[in-house]
Amino acid sequence: MRLVNRPLRLAACASAVLLTAAVGCAPQDESPGGPRAAGQGKQSCAHGKLTTVATGKLTVGTDKPAYAPWFVDDDPANGKGFEAAVAYAVAQRLGFGKGAVEWQTVPFNNAFAPGAKKFDFDINQISISAERKHAVAFSSGYYDVRQAVIALKGSRAAHARSLADLKDAKLGAQVGSTSLDVVNDIIRPTRPAAPFQKNDLAKTALKNGQVDALVTDLPTAFYITSAEVKDAEVVGQFAATGPAKEQFGLVLDKESPLTGCVTAAVDALRKDGTLGALEKKWLSDAVDAPVLK
Repeated sequence: MRLVNRPLRLAACASAVLLTAAVGCAPQDESPGGPRAAGQGKQSCAHGKLTTVATGKLTVGTDKPAYAPWFVDDDPANGKGFEAAVAYAVAQRLGFGKGAVEWQTVPFNNAFAPGAKKFDFDINQISISAERKHAVAFSSGYYDVRQAVIALKGSRAAHARSLADLKDAKLGAQVGSTSLDVVNDIIRPTRPAAPFQKNDLAKTALKNGQVDALVTDLPTAFYITSAEVKDAEVVGQFAATGPAKEQFGLVLDKESPLTGCVTAAVDALRKDGTLGALEKKWLSDAVDAPVLK
């Protein structure tokens, strides 16, 4: 959204994701994240050489509430949930144990807004996009994203089987998200989309009939319908189009010297199967939904 908003294949310096390539060069040595790994500013990736916001600590940002299945019990520090687990896995690759990771609350839109950052990286279902890369840097993708539609059971929107069936529906999505882009650019409804600052507000609007359906990433859609709005259902998902996939990436300051090292860590976790195992553990329910065409 955030847009499940996920994770997200790097060749030499960049990977084609969403609209363009991810920012940050991969290391050129044999060991991803090794001492000669080079990112912006050719930062050494040896643990003692990393320049972080707080000396000896890795500061990780995310929004609050921190929603399941990405986090559990609104507590990123417990390491439970897909994104919490990914953050700690990346930290470990960089040489930071769990006790050296500090979490910071960062509103979703603020994470990729222009300006200096007070975190080393942010993880919050943020899709890599060309527009966002004008303001921030991204790691390579840690999750491959599919967007989905949810609606109340028995409603007209719940019977949609195609994009055309949603044209006249009142649709909602999180503001600033690629889910909202899907509504406006792919579905193109006849009625203006309803943007919501938080998923909680969007879910309340769905329950109260203020919107006919919501668009979010697929894992979030499955969680909402199974645990939070049980009289709602996943209507369908959107097919990936074109050679570039939508992916979630870790967000860094535009000039962060850590970008190459963080990218190398993500690439190594994908290569050794860690990302796949974490996805299976925390997102295994979000495996199937009819494709809306």
